[in-house]
Amino acid sequence: MEIQFLGAAQEVTGSQHLLLVNGKKIMIDCGMFQGKRKEAFEKNRNFMIEPSEIDILLLTHAHIDHSGNIPTLVSKGFKGHIYTTSATLDLCQIMLRDSAYIQTRDVMWVNKKRARDHKVLFEPLYTEEDVEQAMSQFIGVQYNRIIEISPGVKVTFRDAGHILGSASILVEINENGKEIRLGFTGDIGRQNTPILRDPDILRDLDAIVMETTYGNRTHSPAHEVEEEVSLLIQKVIDRGGKIIIPAFAVGRTQALVYMLHKLWEQRRIPNFPIYVDSPLAVKATEVFRLHPECFDRETNRLFLHDKNDPFGFGKLKYIQDVEESKELNTAPGPFMIISASGMAEAGRILHHLRNNIHDPKNLLLFVGYAAEHTLARKIMDGAKEVNILGESFTVNCEVKTMDYFSGHADKNELLSYLKFSLPEQLKHIFLVHGEPEQALPFREELVRSGYSSVQYPTPGQKLEI
Repeated sequence: MEIQFLGAAQEVTGSQHLLLVNGKKIMIDCGMFQGKRKEAFEKNRNFMIEPSEIDILLLTHAHIDHSGNIPTLVSKGFKGHIYTTSATLDLCQIMLRDSAYIQTRDVMWVNKKRARDHKVLFEPLYTEEDVEQAMSQFIGVQYNRIIEISPGVKVTFRDAGHILGSASILVEINENGKEIRLGFTGDIGRQNTPILRDPDILRDLDAIVMETTYGNRTHSPAHEVEEEVSLLIQKVIDRGGKIIIPAFAVGRTQALVYMLHKLWEQRRIPNFPIYVDSPLAVKATEVFRLHPECFDRETNRLFLHDKNDPFGFGKLKYIQDVEESKELNTAPGPFMIISASGMAEAGRILHHLRNNIHDPKNLLLFVGYAAEHTLARKIMDGAKEVNILGESFTVNCEVKTMDYFSGHADKNELLSYLKFSLPEQLKHIFLVHGEPEQALPFREELVRSGYSSVQYPTPGQKLEI
């Protein structure tokens, strides 16, 4: 059996891995690369393998860096089945369509300036028609059901606890009489976080492909974050500012709203306007309501017993209409805007940043991970001048980053995950979806713990198992 690392190798976005087993080519995830515009343009349009040669695609979850390039793969010739969980299928129905729409709209916006400058115009990566064709190839499966996807290859989707419908995938392989238990973690969620169940850990593995987004960091305790959020909100309200939060429409937005609901009920934050300005987040929240099978006990109790909606309260307003969104640009503070995308690479958040990043009364609050070279990462790292939709802006607002809301397991949780596969059996560990400063110290920790073969594959590298 051979595995090739096509994406998210020594970087975080664009997850793509390829298995060659029993003569079949099986891809795990087909994510969109996010980062430097020119590099992203090339990587997302050109695959390391001919799409028509791929037989099957397995999808761990709906986040765009794992699912976002599926329509391109299909448009270039992939005709096989796409297996994923039922909740992920429902999320992809809205997320991939939204991705196509945003690309088309943002390309139109940028092309206006390029046309004035007599530059070559851009084309969107894919269209809504490409998304429709891709969705016709999806097959939704339930957690913990064993499925034979090809001769000698069985897969089981286990709850990864990262976002709604997210899965780690156990691949049980019988090749030439040899049996191998191979795990793909996807993105591993965290223990004891709101809404979703804790991760269902893959056990007794011979080999694992493991994410390391936070392989060298630990997250803040929940009680400290709640107090910090309430104090931050009060401080910005007192100075009449606006709180702008770039947040992933699926996962981070719902977790943030859940905490704000809790603080509001406990009267730890005042009754001030909060806007979720993202059509995708609105639709995604509706998908959350359709899948209580993914919720933990506390959230199920709120939904099914107390009949209390944890995604809606008091002054919270969900905005879909573009004119309502535009009105926020000139409305006086104080209020909060939660808007996608989390890496500030596309969507309505770009327009809110254009209109608010210059004002020192405002707070720009980041609540999740941002990949290298994205707009969010540049601001997190202290950039004072940034380019937004082709124009330069000065960063005068207060900037704050909080990693508590991240849906990724931290260093200690990742180490704990591997305790269920002892070094004597787990002979191959491949670290992906992590930048060097996160993945390499984590690899050293694993070597000290007795794991003999821990690799950090390079892009395109092929390895035998």
